[in-house]
Amino acid sequence: MSEHHLIVGGQRSGKSRQAERLAQTWLRQSEVHSVTVVATALAFDDEMRDRIQRHRQERPVGMATVEAPLGLAEALRAQASPGRLLLVDCLTLWLTNWLMPAQGQADLPAWRAEREALLAVLPNLPSPVVFVSNEVGWGIVPLSCEVRAFVDELGWLNQAVAQRCAQLTLMVAGQAWTRPVTPHEE
Repeated sequence: MSEHHLIVGGQRSGKSRQAERLAQTWLRQSEVHSVTVVATALAFDDEMRDRIQRHRQERPVGMATVEAPLGLAEALRAQASPGRLLLVDCLTLWLTNWLMPAQGQADLPAWRAEREALLAVLPNLPSPVVFVSNEVGWGIVPLSCEVRAFVDELGWLNQAVAQRCAQLTLMVAGQAWTRPVTPHEE
């Protein structure tokens, strides 16, 4: 079992803050520890640009940032090293970039290959990874088939990533509920 950790919750539930707290705890454990934030957001409008800027400004000092809006598996492989925690914020935006690109059509075969690459790289990384993702399956079933497909894909992605993690945290109203992951056969 890896030392990876998945944090899920709704919008504004405190997921990113909880991930940053875990990263700060990691940094305090050893002076040779480092943290790299792997950001997946793309800024296609003013609101998203402001959101990204706010995240950068509020991020604790001492955390490097790399951007990986599509090639997450390769970014993790490139950044991983003993003593470095990788914080992926977030799987939901990464999936959005693949399935709902601002320009063009979704490339489902490429998405599935990238998803499998991510799942394959996780067991062998020399770095622990903290993933942030949204839990979007608790609401009303969307009317649009595209949105239903997105909700399904995110649910399956969260389940697959969770199976490669040691810990799972559900964020509710800024409160963390954490438990070990119980492995199961896929």
